[in-house]
Formats: sequence, C-alpha cells, structure tokens
Amino acid sequence: MQPSIAPAPENLSAAASDDAGQPVDLIIDQAGKTYRTARGPFVALEPISLKIERGSFVALIGPSGCGKSTLLRMIAGLEEPDNGAVLVRGKHPEQFRANGDLGIAFQDPALLPWRSVYANVAFPLQVLGRSVSKHDAKIRELIALVGLSGYEDALPGQLSGGMRQRVAIARALISDPSVMLLDEPFGALDQILRRTMNIELQRIWSSQKTTTILVTHGIDEAVFLADEIVVMHARPGRIAEIVKVPFARPRTPELFSHPDFHALCDRLMKSLHPEGAEAVGL
Repeated sequence: MQPSIAPAPENLSAAASDDAGQPVDLIIDQAGKTYRTARGPFVALEPISLKIERGSFVALIGPSGCGKSTLLRMIAGLEEPDNGAVLVRGKHPEQFRANGDLGIAFQDPALLPWRSVYANVAFPLQVLGRSVSKHDAKIRELIALVGLSGYEDALPGQLSGGMRQRVAIARALISDPSVMLLDEPFGALDQILRRTMNIELQRIWSSQKTTTILVTHGIDEAVFLADEIVVMHARPGRIAEIVKVPFARPRTPELFSHPDFHALCDRLMKSLHPEGAEAVGL
C-alpha cells in the first residue's frame, strides 16, 4: 500500500478536510529536521507531508533513529522544523499547546511526587490559570475514567507503574485537548501489564474520541489501538508507508490471538525490516 500522503495546499489553514471531506486536525507540509553535530549534519527527519483526520487514532512505528519522537515533538511545538510547516487545527503547535488544546503523555509519567493523584491531574489547570475548584467534577470524572476512583489522595510512590501512567493520561486529558500525543507511554511496563493498558487506553479513547497520535515500538500495540499506522524508516528518518487497520471497534482481547491480527503484524514487520524478514522467511 502506498502512503496516503499528499502535499498540503499553500493555504494550509484552509485545508480543514481531506480528500474524502473528513475534518483534519493535523497538517504536516514538507516538514523536516536536521541537527548539527560534531560529525556534521544529521538528518533526523527528511521533509514529509501528512494529514491526520479529526477523532482518529494514529500510531507511528519504526526503528530507533527513524524520527518518530522528532515528529511528535514538532507536532507538540517542542521542536521547530527546519523547513515546511506543521499546523494543528490551523494553529502553530506552540500556540495550540499554550491554549491547553494539546495533551501529552510520555514514557516517564513525570508525576510530582509530593502531590496526590487528584493534585497531579489538576496541575495543568493551574498552569493554564484555570480554577481547580470549578473543575472538581471533571477531575474526579477523569480519575474514575482511568479506573482510579478511591485513589484520589494517594501519592505517586504508593501506586504501581501502570497506575502512574493512568494518572498521566488523565492529566493529559484534563484541559479537554483536541489532540493527544503519547510517546511510548507503556514502554517501561512488562508485557502483561502493557497489554492490559492497551485495552484500557482503547476504552478511554473510545469515551473521548480525542485525536490521538501514539509513538510505539510495539507492532501488536499499534495494530490493536490504531486506525492507521505510519511506518517509518531510518537514516534518514522518513515515512515508508501508511497502513489502514481493518479491525472493527471495540477491539477485544481475543483479537490478539486472531490469525488476521498476526498476519497484519507480520506484514508490518516485513515493512519495517524487509531484509531481515526475507532472511527468516517471513
């Protein structure tokens, strides 16, 4: 399958829908990033173009050094592209983030250890200058949504790794973001807990339908969670193809053992490592 990528029009802010007429939340137009190092220029991401539909769940997969996190940081406004443009709902990412419209969760939940679950979830509201007391119901609703009712007063040190990540996801959602970015949020968890968190994340996303972009090294995680998977290659970082995931929602744990699920995982493995796949006969 060839990438469903097309150069964005010159008037990017006017490109509010894709070719099928679906609303678009993210437009990347020929955006790339090169770092200056002691050994010379390092192309982390060659210029790419991409559109992401509103309310979709998109996964970025690829080997280390393929530009996944660089791309995510450009979407978050934490890195500026050297060329091209990145717009989130027609705004510069930094402006979009400053308005509280962008939620971010990383592999390290980065909770404040002296603050309770409730206070950690509420923290972005304070940063944005919003009233915590006026959002009390919303804070408690999100804590319940991530399955942590009864832990409102617990400190991070009293929680398991999976519970801390749930707090981080609730915190990312507290400002009602239009777009949520997840950078390997379950990368430090064991396989059993990671699969449980995949199921939980699908449940949370289904209730919110926030446009979500997930960076992951887990092919099975990407297939279970995403509507589309962006396959990236390294040296230089680039998009190799975009694969639509055909499985209906909601996706149940039984999908992990379905032959079609394994067939798609194998097909993605071939796309990620074509030479290695041929060597082992995939």
